[in-house]
Parts: sequence; structure tokens; C-alpha cells
Amino acid sequence: MEDFIARTLAGEAPPVQRCQRGPVRLEWLEEGVMQLTPAGPTRGALVVSAGIHGNETAPVEMLSELLAPLLRGETPLVWRLLVVLGNPAALRAGRRFIDYDLNRLFGGRWQTAEPGTETARAARLEAALETFFSAGDEAIRWHLDLHTAIRASAFPRFGVLPARPRAWPEDFLMWLGDAGLQALVFHRTPGGTFSHLSCERFAALSCTLELGKALPFGQNDLSRFSLTQRALAALLDGSPLPASDIAPRRFEVAQQLTRRSEHFVLHMTGDTENFTVFNAGTLLAEDGDERYYAQENERVLFPNPSVALGLRAGLMLKEIK
Repeated sequence: MEDFIARTLAGEAPPVQRCQRGPVRLEWLEEGVMQLTPAGPTRGALVVSAGIHGNETAPVEMLSELLAPLLRGETPLVWRLLVVLGNPAALRAGRRFIDYDLNRLFGGRWQTAEPGTETARAARLEAALETFFSAGDEAIRWHLDLHTAIRASAFPRFGVLPARPRAWPEDFLMWLGDAGLQALVFHRTPGGTFSHLSCERFAALSCTLELGKALPFGQNDLSRFSLTQRALAALLDGSPLPASDIAPRRFEVAQQLTRRSEHFVLHMTGDTENFTVFNAGTLLAEDGDERYYAQENERVLFPNPSVALGLRAGLMLKEIK
């Protein structure tokens, strides 16, 4: 069990699927999915996921370091914990995805996409969350989905929160700030992401944590995200976390740039960073007769003109004062 991530990346199952490490029971459920259950009282149910995109390796390396003392029985655990490596096939291939972007397929959207590696994986992960959350009656449910961005960012560490009908609890948002996130982005419409699935279907407090730029295994400088790693370690073992003296800036999605046809053109250079500001009236993108213009002081997030037809090619944000 101690080599859970290494075996997953190698495409191997562990020789033992259940074992005890100190007060924590370890269960290998399927490829890339493991549950850790402490013997004593728990704070709640927590899902920590990484590798939804196979080219985003820093969170996988970070998760490996966080899990190591738990899997050796050296540190306590105060949550019922589900650990997920989202897309093992893409991680092994060093590709963002094999057939289709996995993080657009959740919430049953996999049922209408062309069958392939990611549609099957989305179905399995939805079932894994269903089983995990239905097995307990915890009032507190969290899901932290660890990612890296394709592009550099004016805020290297930021969080994206899914649409939610109720206000977000301030203690959850404060924890994200204490974990070193410099900006928080609030979605206002549903999406096909893993974090939206856990929030919408299982009432989890969910966040996609974007931690730097996507790089191959071995090329990540994890010291840049030491605040986040320290916060995650403290979350797992229940130790106190020092409060940050800088609150993350908050943004909401103002408009989405959608690539509807092969004629889509994004009027941004390949080195345009996330959170770049555009003046009001700037032509952002066009698709046939459709034009997208910036409103006052909007910032771009996730600009990508190469997405599949019908998917977002970027989000425009406005700051919440």
C-alpha cells in the first residue's frame, strides 16, 4: 500500500488490497482509488484528487509526499479519506487526456460523449464518490481537486469554486486563503468538472486548486507550493494551521468564450497569462458572426483556442469587491 501512487502509475495493483497501518485502515478500491479510514472519531469525509489531467504532475508528486507518512502509519488521520488519481492512463502517457477532456464529462455528461478511456473513467469515478459519501453520515464533506494550469498566471496559486445555490461558508474560504491561494474564482453556472459533481450531487464543499504551470514529472519545484502542502498536511492530521495575513482576491465569471465551430479565433497570444486584464471594448474572440468583447477590467482565465467544439475556450472574470 505504501507504493499506491507508484503502482498506479505503473499500471499495477497492490499485492494486498486491505491492510491496517496503526489506527488507519487502508483499502485499495480500484486503479487510482484508495480509501483511508481512521479508527477514532473523524472531522468529516474528505476527497483529495489529482491527475484528472495527465500532464498535471505537480499535484501527484505533492500527494505522494502527503500520503507517505499516513501509509506508513506514522501520522494520525482525522478524516474519512478518499484519495483519487483521476486519469491513470493519461498520467502514464504524459498527455492531458487520451480521448476526451475528463474534466468536462462529470455529472453524467460522459453518457453523451463518444465512448473511450475518459468516458469509462468518469463513470467509475462518479460511482466511487457515490459509494464513498453514501457510506457515512458526516455533516462535513470536503473535496479538494488538485490541478496545474496550462499557462502561467498572475496568481500562481488560485482556486475555482463550482456553482452553488447557497453562500460558501467563510471558514472554508478562509482555509483556502490560509492554504496559500492568492485568488478565488466563483462559477455561476453548472459545469462538467469533478469538483462540480461532488458539490452538486453530494453537497461537498469543493474547490479546484490550481497550483502553478503544468510540467512533466521530475521538473516541478514543489517548494513554490509549500504553503498549500503544509495546509493539506495539517488538514489531514488535524494540527493547527497558521492564519494567512493576506486574503485571496475574489472573482466571478462574467462571460464564457465558447468554441462553437472551426472558424473560432482567439485574439490572445500563446503567452497570455491567466488573470491578464483587458480594457473595455477589446475584441477577445470571434466565431463566424459571433463576437466576444471585454467589459471593463475583465480578466481572462484558461484561454485555450484548441478545445473541442462546444467547449469553453476561456472565461472572463470580474473582481468582487
